Amino acid sequence: MARSLSIVCVGGGPAGLYFAISAKLRKSDSDITVIERNPAGITHGWGVGYWDDVLDNLYRNDPVSAREIQRSTGVWSGVEVHVGGKKEAYLGGYGLSMGRQRLLDILAERATDLGVDVQFQREVRDLSEVANADLIVASDGLNSRTRQLFANHWQTDVEVGRNKYLWLGAYHVFDAFTYAFEQTPAGWIWLHAYYLDAERSTCIVECSPETWEGLGFHTLGIDQSIRLLEQIFARQLRGRALINQIHNGERLPWLNFRMISNNSWYHDNVVLVGDSAHTTHFSIGSGTKLAIGDAISLATNLAEHDDLHSALKSYEQQRRPEVAAVQRNAAKSMRWLQDLANHIDQDSVQFAYALSQRFRVRQPLWRYHLHLATQIAALRRVRRTVTSARRSRHARLRERTADPPAAASRQPAPRP
Repeated sequence: MARSLSIVCVGGGPAGLYFAISAKLRKSDSDITVIERNPAGITHGWGVGYWDDVLDNLYRNDPVSAREIQRSTGVWSGVEVHVGGKKEAYLGGYGLSMGRQRLLDILAERATDLGVDVQFQREVRDLSEVANADLIVASDGLNSRTRQLFANHWQTDVEVGRNKYLWLGAYHVFDAFTYAFEQTPAGWIWLHAYYLDAERSTCIVECSPETWEGLGFHTLGIDQSIRLLEQIFARQLRGRALINQIHNGERLPWLNFRMISNNSWYHDNVVLVGDSAHTTHFSIGSGTKLAIGDAISLATNLAEHDDLHSALKSYEQQRRPEVAAVQRNAAKSMRWLQDLANHIDQDSVQFAYALSQRFRVRQPLWRYHLHLATQIAALRRVRRTVTSARRSRHARLRERTADPPAAASRQPAPRP
């Protein structure tokens, strides 16, 4: 930013908070406010998943918050695929995940230390409330009220998924990312389960609308629904309880996924970031990656351009290709799962491979043979050992080569 700006972020999720951090690191005298309607320490969400490339980006941008995030991050090793009573199948790889609330706490504390004014329990109902800001960052998520104020300009496109899904937690820690497909008299229903913290996991339940209605979830109360899901997935949960965050209302909050895209990402002095600008289906776990990428790109462009319009235009041009590619993959994944009945009637090893390739281009034959080898316990252990060693080496290199913006190493701003 050639000159100091007054910036208001409407929404205190990862995109808004991390943009505020990134902008402060580049121009410390900018006046930045983050406004979040929820109280501090309260979020409607479970875990967030990502991979090493996100941590790499975090370390390059701000090692201070990156180290705190890494300390709270859990690693899941490999992917397990359970299909009814068939023998489980295995996929390689690993991923990272942590509790969404812990992530927000880290980012809010870091932003405050850098001099950002983080305001909780305040809702912006009209942009006239923040009219004095040079820049308004719409970081208020999927249902962004800020985006809706200029609906005609953004030309928002919404693709509504067919399947029903539900976010829950579980008092069982899944060491591997786990897909659990169970056949019921009403059809198939499945879990996407992964690490949340030392005592819990995130569980996303998904099924077709026919299965959802056939199992009675459209009429069952909250407690009845939870008990039924615990019975269906008793083997994977090892008899432990599912956790529901939302207790108001008569039914569990089942949703249909909405894939959001926008023809334009900025209008006058208002710009979209994170889920306000774009969403990706939960089955590919890229929401956090895109939010962090948006935040860093927007802050960098504001620092490099004298003119606000030029900065916003450059931000959109830089981010749109990456986001579009991820959204294409997410759409393929969502549609593949909607068409599950046409894929699942095969042995579990073949099905697991098809699941792993659902949004990828044709892979070389050696990858299929590696998949077959992974089903052998001894070879699977070797693969995990090699993967773990590579991950540890990468983490050490990342710490040594972290190259933050010039302002990242300065002391936190004094608290008022």
